[in-house]
Amino acid sequence: MSTATYVLAASSSDVLNVIAAFTGGLFIAGALVWAVQFGMRVQDRELPRPRPEEQAHLPETGAIREMREVREPDEIPIHADKRERLMPYQLHHAATRRGKDQHRRRWLPGSSGSFGSGGIGHT
Repeated sequence: MSTATYVLAASSSDVLNVIAAFTGGLFIAGALVWAVQFGMRVQDRELPRPRPEEQAHLPETGAIREMREVREPDEIPIHADKRERLMPYQLHHAATRRGKDQHRRRWLPGSSGSFGSGGIGHT
């Protein structure tokens, strides 16, 4: 082959496209290798996982069950002098309180179950 053939092949856009794709692939592969190594270094600097004896355990009394209770809104107190504004320290911590009646309200047959259910409405 002569030098003219090599010059013609090198100047061809197909060869340049192949070289660009190969270079791009090498760049992406190198970036992925760097990302994996960086992740491994970060993981090595983290605290070790807790040993089995350091894990949380159930209390000796067993699992704690949830408590169900009926809550009702805790109304904001009204000052006798309505011009004075309430301060945050005058309010309670929770917006609800434990209800006096702890029986759950149940669905009544014949009452509406949801909007558009075709029932006669809430009784």
